[in-house]
Amino acid sequence: MHILLWLLFGAFVGWIASIITGSNRRMGLLANIVVGLLGSFIGGWVASLFGIGSFSNFSLNGLLIAIGGAVLLLWIINSFRK
Repeated sequence: MHILLWLLFGAFVGWIASIITGSNRRMGLLANIVVGLLGSFIGGWVASLFGIGSFSNFSLNGLLIAIGGAVLLLWIINSFRK
């Protein structure tokens, strides 16, 4: 059950991040899940470096950290594509 929730969370975070970065038309469900999950880990790592918090439990702060990490990941990917 927890794996299914993580997949749904990753899909949601990846979808929101792809809308923010303008790459929504190029991404499918699998890419949204991967970007959302990897972005969550990146966001948690960056947030812990700055002392903002971490992505250890589900909260609004954790959701924003995950979306920020996913946007950062998509920004890095898109900068290499251009």
